[in-house]
Amino acid sequence: MHFVDAKGILSAQNGMNLYRGCTHGCIYCDSRSKCYQFTHPFEDIEVKQNAPWLLERALRSKRKKCMIGTGAMCDPYMHCEEQLELTRKCLEIIERYGFGVSVQTKSDRILRDLDLLKRIHENAKCVVQMTLTTYDEELCRILEPNVCTTRERVRALEIFRDNGIPTVVWLSPILPFINDTEENIRGILDYCIQAKVHGIICFGMGMTLREGDREYYYAALDRHFPGLKEKYRRRYGNAYEIPSERNQELMALFYKICRENGILCDVDACFQYLHEFPERYEQLSLFSTAYR
Repeated sequence: MHFVDAKGILSAQNGMNLYRGCTHGCIYCDSRSKCYQFTHPFEDIEVKQNAPWLLERALRSKRKKCMIGTGAMCDPYMHCEEQLELTRKCLEIIERYGFGVSVQTKSDRILRDLDLLKRIHENAKCVVQMTLTTYDEELCRILEPNVCTTRERVRALEIFRDNGIPTVVWLSPILPFINDTEENIRGILDYCIQAKVHGIICFGMGMTLREGDREYYYAALDRHFPGLKEKYRRRYGNAYEIPSERNQELMALFYKICRENGILCDVDACFQYLHEFPERYEQLSLFSTAYR
């Protein structure tokens, strides 16, 4: 772990990444790809120590309330967050300035901040996004070795449900020849129904691989699934998009189950929901500003 002062914290779409790198150890992680130009080992977490100061400066200058997103590139609840509480400090600032927040994670450490997320949702909007890839717990421990298992994530989703905070699940990635089965998809969707998630984001049954990520993934295949690397190379070569051979039938099953249970499953509609700031709160904000 090392500390840096960042020049800025919010992207043009109001997303923020407080850390660079990750310690969750997921064997398929795209963030390892060389295109992201890491100059340090991926597990040596870069901490943007001035992120709270940058965020407060940015929110203070915004004339219109909006949703602030975090977790798109690096999980805001990896191991170092227990000690540093950088995510919590930023959530406190988001609450203080009346903005909404959308948090994406694989970790049930997010439950530590349930109190803050509830207050944000009461006064603006909060959406918790949780990645689910694998119904089988033992397989989950292989694919995502240093983070809580699927069952523990689902328990977190249920707690957010019980506290009135909406959730969206990322059903991704689905790894060809490993978890691209009807049993896996049905199991994850049953969990989503049980947790009453608002939506599920799924770009298709498959994954992506590029330089840096591919080598790490193939080394993991050699350790845990001997011979599978060669099958990938024959089938996909050096392609970026790695679709499952069962994509069509599994996506049909996905859409059918989601629609039968009233779960938002259109990708564009899910993203629109994540980015929409509630109009009623925007009107209240404009009213209070006008009479200051």
